[in-house]
Amino acid sequence: MKNHQNIIAALILILAIAGCKKYEQFPVDKVGIDKIFDSKDSAGVNAQHYLYGIYSVMKNGHNRVGGDYLDAASDDAISSASGPSNVATILSTASYNSYTVPTDENLWGTYYAGIRQANEFVNNIDVVPVLAQYNGKSQKFVWKAEARFLRAYFYFELIKRYGGVPLMGDKVLTITDDVSLPRNSFDGCVKYIVSECDAIQGSLYAYPLTNPASPEADSHRATKGAAMALKAKVLLYAASPLFNGGNIDGSNPLTGYASADAGRWAAAAAACKDVMDLGKYALLDNYKDVFITQYNPEILFFRQVGNNNSIETANGPIGFTGATGKGQTSPTQQLVDAFPMNNGLPITDAASGYDVNNPYANRDPRLTYNVIYNGAQWLNTSIQTYEGGQSKPNGVLQQTKTGYYMRKFMGNFETTGTYSSHSADWIILRYADMVLGYAEAQNEAAGATPEVYNALISIRKRAGLAAGTGSLYGLKAGMTKEEMRATIQNERRIEFAFEESRYWDIRRWKIAENLMNQPRTGISITKVGTSLNYNQVNVLATRFVSPKMYLYPIPYDEVQKNPNMKQNPGW
Repeated sequence: MKNHQNIIAALILILAIAGCKKYEQFPVDKVGIDKIFDSKDSAGVNAQHYLYGIYSVMKNGHNRVGGDYLDAASDDAISSASGPSNVATILSTASYNSYTVPTDENLWGTYYAGIRQANEFVNNIDVVPVLAQYNGKSQKFVWKAEARFLRAYFYFELIKRYGGVPLMGDKVLTITDDVSLPRNSFDGCVKYIVSECDAIQGSLYAYPLTNPASPEADSHRATKGAAMALKAKVLLYAASPLFNGGNIDGSNPLTGYASADAGRWAAAAAACKDVMDLGKYALLDNYKDVFITQYNPEILFFRQVGNNNSIETANGPIGFTGATGKGQTSPTQQLVDAFPMNNGLPITDAASGYDVNNPYANRDPRLTYNVIYNGAQWLNTSIQTYEGGQSKPNGVLQQTKTGYYMRKFMGNFETTGTYSSHSADWIILRYADMVLGYAEAQNEAAGATPEVYNALISIRKRAGLAAGTGSLYGLKAGMTKEEMRATIQNERRIEFAFEESRYWDIRRWKIAENLMNQPRTGISITKVGTSLNYNQVNVLATRFVSPKMYLYPIPYDEVQKNPNMKQNPGW
């Protein structure tokens, strides 16, 4: 796959091209936009490198918040770091009172820089006479649609953090322009993103990429399916309680809607179903292979990273020679307990077969694919996370704080002696999200209909659960809307663990204030002879101070320099 360069690298390339000319055609220290969008560049080489730079604005979620996964700021994990961590400050009262969000999560400037780059591209690409064609038109129109998709994606990342934000349209402001822009309403931002996704669908590549010469080389590019999925995701957020009737500031249009509207759920369901009905995407048979198999039919859109073993070296269990792991991510007991038994029944169900003295036996296979626990197979070894065990020796060495290590995203290293490179791309949108998004939205709009059951069953069937009575895969028959809601929320938790889903889900569902005011727990296992004793322990006290924390504060300097920039409530 292509090694995409950021915009600086693109400009360096252009300088190099200019330097190859016999005579200097322009001052090489002042590369103008006309050299990037060159009316004589029939291949569009420079323009395409500029587009790659816009793609590079997207974040790689692997250990991105000061070395931690964002999920370590949810109830699913904690950081194993011994000192203060960036991810922990997301829930710090002192930090929030001083308008501080961790640098790696304070992305206002990052995404507006990306929006500006996208606008530069949209405004200038038309002059480039690209000869290559797609669907009978110059390929530059595909590129233009990609830039608009990325711009819409950046706006989505902004509104889920801040609520309504200033919409720039196609404008590229200069130093002489009035930049004191007000925030647009949340609804206005949602409508803009949706309209952009609708407008560009017909211009983007379609999956599978059969026309481009090298489909895998172009697999990172935004497609029609990606645009449809982004639209569905935005509508799902807009329909969720935080914005749809649970507005933290009543009728404040910047922070959501004044009242709930079930029609928003219906719109989200329809958008998810549109993606499903394309017939182009599907659940991959093996859940764990989704994250290490490039160009598979479950991936709708991803941030290209390449091949490496950095996930293992950062998060793998300690205690191995020649296979270094730092155990950076410690999954919580709450997450482990969320996985049902392999018959689909929750471990709290008396009929599930759960054994407190053998707690990891006969569980949902996704537990093994997401979490490394005591006795799990890894690197040709039976993992020891009991007190004093190989991977939990205690002392000063960084190691698990909860008795668990993260397994998600790693290669198939259960029976090997060392780590090797594999795909480490960061998946942003995948088909399973459309299926569960449809189940959630349809349930809220119409109740636990057969269509909702079927969507949930397809996820559980792929996971490897037993069909059981009535082929319901452990689901209770005849659930109420409320029962199905709880079931879907739990299914999202275990299906999308560590994918930056749980952190945002508990906010859009407006349940973070309850969950994050409970201590996060782990397991302390003591070995006595050949017997193991399991004891749950509190590992981190957390606090969700007030409803204002559902939205980030607008960066302090933005409010200070712009009198029209209204701050979020409570800040």
